[in-house]
Amino acid sequence: MKCNALTLAAVLVALAAPLSMISCRGNDKNSGGAKSIAAPGKSADASEPPPAMREFRAAWVATVGNIDWPSRPGLTTEQQQKEAIQILDRSKEINLNAIVLQVRTTADALYESKLEPWSAFLTGTMGKAPDPYYDPLKFWIEQAHARGIELHAWFNPYRTRYQASKVVPSENHISRTRPDLAKDYGRYGWMDPGEPESADHSFAVFMDVVERYDVDGIHIDDYFYPYPDADPQTKKELPFPDDASYKKYTDAGGKLPRNDWRRDNINQLIKRIYDGTKQRKRHVKFGISPFGIPRPGLPGIEYVKGFDQYEKLYADTVLWLKNGWCDYFSPQLYWKIGAPQQPYLGLLEWWADHNPKHRHLYPGLFTSKIDWSEASWSPDEIIGQVMITRLTAGAHGNVHFSQIALSQNRKKLAELLRDGLYAQPALVPASTWLDSDAPAAPRDVKAEQLDRDATRPIAAQTTGESRGGEARGGDRVGRRPATAPFLPLAPPSTTSPAPRAGSVRVSWSPGDGREQPFLWAVYYKQGSEWKLKVVPSDQGEAVIADSPTAGPATRVSVSAVDRSGNESKRTTIDTGFAKESPEKIEPTTAPSVG
Repeated sequence: MKCNALTLAAVLVALAAPLSMISCRGNDKNSGGAKSIAAPGKSADASEPPPAMREFRAAWVATVGNIDWPSRPGLTTEQQQKEAIQILDRSKEINLNAIVLQVRTTADALYESKLEPWSAFLTGTMGKAPDPYYDPLKFWIEQAHARGIELHAWFNPYRTRYQASKVVPSENHISRTRPDLAKDYGRYGWMDPGEPESADHSFAVFMDVVERYDVDGIHIDDYFYPYPDADPQTKKELPFPDDASYKKYTDAGGKLPRNDWRRDNINQLIKRIYDGTKQRKRHVKFGISPFGIPRPGLPGIEYVKGFDQYEKLYADTVLWLKNGWCDYFSPQLYWKIGAPQQPYLGLLEWWADHNPKHRHLYPGLFTSKIDWSEASWSPDEIIGQVMITRLTAGAHGNVHFSQIALSQNRKKLAELLRDGLYAQPALVPASTWLDSDAPAAPRDVKAEQLDRDATRPIAAQTTGESRGGEARGGDRVGRRPATAPFLPLAPPSTTSPAPRAGSVRVSWSPGDGREQPFLWAVYYKQGSEWKLKVVPSDQGEAVIADSPTAGPATRVSVSAVDRSGNESKRTTIDTGFAKESPEKIEPTTAPSVG
């Protein structure tokens, strides 16, 4: 029971450690050049900020079954956009830095596509575009980037029908245009991965999005071959209907046994997606979120019991990570910290120890297990798992399944994250195997004091009032009925009832380099503490409110961050405002750390 002892020790350390310290994991053996390091605070050199915290903080936004967005089919364009903005504003409010948006659920599209029909989860009718027309994926990308948030497009590789769906497939759906490729399997529809044209079609869909949209990543989940379904009469597991495609393979001289052939079909697609993405846009990251157990009983996790994805989904996930056929890996570790047969820490450490290419490891959390049912998890469970991730060498962040738990602030989890572990922004870990060149440092950094009337945030779209009391269907975890899809957060507990009136506006110009930054990192010192503000690349200024206790920012430092997460040297100035003085000094450039 070594793992249980380790788990208990990690939890005790995590819960005992101050929140400002538990983020420090300096000698990260699997960092791939991007260390996950402490959030801004006190620096050894008080004149320069400490390195920015590096942590992937993301949420899956599931569209299948209208789990997260839109809250139901058939909403107007304005309603859909309002809900998307609410999700992105909440993500910014709690300092998430990435959204993984499901854009292909059942060989459909939540974007303009010539290859697949519009999704019924948007309009209620497959093949029907939003009216008034807009492109949801383009809208999400623009709105996410306007908030300094990455947008990853999430695809289901082979599914063509969702459970016993009553959606009528459109004339151009693959189940109607190519019934030889799209097969019925129990309650589902599925493209046969053994048919080369199935892989060709899915690959074309993925690359179409990479080529036409400014996504930061593409992402696939755990549905390769389907999870086994049973015959409703005999209750026996149904065989996947690939006799014809396997016969074609053997007739052409193929020698692999059927199970190995199935795994090879998936392996080929995974490598093809990775290579194809890099050939088109090297900075676009490819992420995979497989089932959390690599295989039950492997060396090092002999105590782990459960589903065998290698034998049932034909997913050789260990091989993909070993060969580096992805840029980040998000195994779905959907069990409690103390689960005896699937412990969070034991599985996380196993994946970290079997990552020879040092790809980023962002385990998935079952955040939606927090609800209002008798079986609900405590928020402490998710907070503890984030803490354990930070303490585990070779792990670099988390992805929450799913956004609705954060939108609904279930059991105040969103507030707890905002005021605790996610209180300060973090930069996404750098993918140095894609690009290790830092952008040029910003120039002409200036600061000016503003009074209250002149203080305005940088222009960004904000939400209106929440739609209190509106029911939302489609959530697959138990919760009480008539729960609004979006609930506002209470003000931070640190908010002062009588804040100082002023603020400091920091402005800068881009450096002389050819590479366009993706973000600006604006560090500012109030009293003895350094803090961080993340600003989108199309903005050249930031407004920093005075601290109620420490007063205005006395020193600021600005750097550029590129699409791969590389940070430039920092340009630092003294604001001269510590004693209400507008005096300025010439900027200095300091090297970036991390």
